[in-house]
Amino acid sequence: MQDFEAQLVSGASALGIRLEPVQQKQLLDYLVLLNKWNKAYNLTAVRDPQEMLSRHLLDSLSILPFVHAGNWLDVGSGGGMPGIILAIMFPDSHFTLLDSNGKKTRFLTQVRLELGLDNLAVVNARVEAFRGEQPWDGIVSRAFSSLTDFVQLTRHLGNARTRWLAMKGRYPDDELEALPVDFRLLESHQLQVPGCTGSRHVLILAQVEGNRP
Repeated sequence: MQDFEAQLVSGASALGIRLEPVQQKQLLDYLVLLNKWNKAYNLTAVRDPQEMLSRHLLDSLSILPFVHAGNWLDVGSGGGMPGIILAIMFPDSHFTLLDSNGKKTRFLTQVRLELGLDNLAVVNARVEAFRGEQPWDGIVSRAFSSLTDFVQLTRHLGNARTRWLAMKGRYPDDELEALPVDFRLLESHQLQVPGCTGSRHVLILAQVEGNRP
């Protein structure tokens, strides 16, 4: 685990992120749980813990500059990326992790308990059937189908002040062209994730008031 600790600290530093000791411990404890539960629950296709660190933890950390304080929803959270990592890094914000797979939400609930993440809630439901008490400040997804599906399935959970963050590999030109008319791209950023090959992007979308289809 010492090698993982050095890799995590070095990777976070390369992203311009300084980890507090408690955050460092929680991230490494999460990595242990992810590796352990993955053998039975198939949470991720990545089997090597060192690869998990770069492709999941550091990849999730790379969007920190674009996440603001508030009430966030992680749609299709799966094994907890990026929701678990964001909850660790933003202890004063609240994160709801939503997934329709019962095995994955059981894992997320266990992570919440073992890491003591009181700012995190886990919901087992399909996104189109889920209703929140109020619009979320931010809605994030990682590898959640197309941009159109992402915003169409979650539009009822946000409003004009909500920011939709989509984590993508290649820059999705075709998907952007197919966006519903009441959504627009605010920002896009190419990400450099230590230890990860291939292109990585984060896209920030917003809903346009008075322009519903």
